[in-house]
Amino acid sequence: MNKNKRIVVGMSGGVDSSVTALLLKQQGYDVIGLFMKNWEDDDNSEYCSSRQDLLDAVSVCDTIGIPIEAVNFAKEYKDRVFSAFLSEYQAGRTPNPDILCNAEIKFKAFLDHAIALGADTIATGHYAQVREVDGLFQLLKASDSSKDQSYFLHRLNQTQLSRALFPLGKLLKSDIRKIAKQHGLSNHAKKDSTGICFIGERPFREFLSGYLPTQPGEMRTPEGKLVGRHIGLSFYTLGQRQGLGIGGIKTSSTVNKKHDHQTDALIQHEPWFVAAKDMANNRLIVVQGHDHPALLSPGLSALNAHWISGSAPELNHLYAAKTRYRQADAPCRISSFTSDQCSVSFEHSQWAVTPGQSLVVYDGEVCLGGAIIENSISEPV
Repeated sequence: MNKNKRIVVGMSGGVDSSVTALLLKQQGYDVIGLFMKNWEDDDNSEYCSSRQDLLDAVSVCDTIGIPIEAVNFAKEYKDRVFSAFLSEYQAGRTPNPDILCNAEIKFKAFLDHAIALGADTIATGHYAQVREVDGLFQLLKASDSSKDQSYFLHRLNQTQLSRALFPLGKLLKSDIRKIAKQHGLSNHAKKDSTGICFIGERPFREFLSGYLPTQPGEMRTPEGKLVGRHIGLSFYTLGQRQGLGIGGIKTSSTVNKKHDHQTDALIQHEPWFVAAKDMANNRLIVVQGHDHPALLSPGLSALNAHWISGSAPELNHLYAAKTRYRQADAPCRISSFTSDQCSVSFEHSQWAVTPGQSLVVYDGEVCLGGAIIENSISEPV
């Protein structure tokens, strides 16, 4: 039934895309593997694994018995994704390039190439699901909630979803590795990739400093107290704790009345967090304590909205949203919107809502789409 249906699978060299290809081959599809090379600025560095990833992908395709092609999208990636990534960081925001990569490369440049190869559909190893309801395609969360990647796919449109398959959507990650091992795939135990695709395991600040200049300035509290210096606002993100170079400050002490001397028994050292960026004065605003009011936001405004169905969600209806990946769904309501802007209020204040990150809205298991966070609304200090 499926043997005349050609599917091109995006092969990364990892176990998820490998099992995706295997499952489709078992279902009788005419499967072609496609390895995308999206980055080549430092291809010979210790952090770039594209050469090994290609070897792993070729090995898997040989085991499965499908052809594989390698294609270079480095120019498209630099033009459509990386340039926007740098611009956002330079403006003091924290972008999510993997979301843009999915919309512009994996489901645009890759999709166009697959169609040229005669494909009816493309497939990837993303943990998500697609279903058609009354002629509209919906993006759903994966069955494995710990691996769900619908957050990264929320900018896909109807045409892209109509051409996409996510065979892993109903499976658990533990099942994927078992299937890979059972069928002799050489990468069945390969470690999952983490972080931004073109940065890999390298120190982020070190990578970014190769493209953006340092602009040192002051670190101050919201009250104006000078507590340290930063190397450049582009190199920090809201909620950041590590790498600030500020020691703890004693916030309380007691006096032992019996012996009439001070004791350190109850002295606490609260960690520092980035709470805001004062771009006009090149100042990093920092606060002590994870639950400082400056880190909590009861609402936000967002731009560049994209709704998968083509229609905006209902105003003041109770939905759920994430303001960053790996975050629990937060009950919220969309209080206003225009064609590409929306304002959202949360039932419970959210921590470290960060401009440049994505707000992604859900109605149950259905991902409705989202927008790019412009500003957060802070609680009164």
